[in-house]
Amino acid sequence: MAINFGLTDIGLTDGDRAGAIGLLKPLLADEYVLYTKTRNFHWNVSGPHFHDLHKFFESQYEDLDEKIDEIAEFIRALGDQSPGSLAQFLASTRLKEVSSEPITAPAMVKGLLADHQTIIRQLRADLAAAGDQFHAADVADFLTGLLEDHQKMAWMLRSCAE
Repeated sequence: MAINFGLTDIGLTDGDRAGAIGLLKPLLADEYVLYTKTRNFHWNVSGPHFHDLHKFFESQYEDLDEKIDEIAEFIRALGDQSPGSLAQFLASTRLKEVSSEPITAPAMVKGLLADHQTIIRQLRADLAAAGDQFHAADVADFLTGLLEDHQKMAWMLRSCAE
């Protein structure tokens, strides 16, 4: 489907905007899948560290919820529709859904850490493409902020996993 940029004239070519949007849409899907997984773990964590992990997962999914909204709105600001269905997210994500089998609290922490690290690696590649390939300094700056946030979340999860 072609992107209809309409009246959007923000100093980027249509191709550069399409490229930047192409970076943001799978990122939105990744963030939504990670949000859902984190929320699932918040609901289902058990064990001796239940209270701490329950609260910790809650703070993480609340942060992810804000990121999801920011990414979706950035896509709109660039002139395209934001994906918003679970089917769209699952088709675009680079993360794996968690199985329906119960998992231990340590496995939850390690699984979330792995997902954050996957997003961090992808953000590094996307950051370079946003600036060098698509000439979208604003997108690169936005991705840098997300990278920093995910690095902090990964550090916190890593600290819980030790």
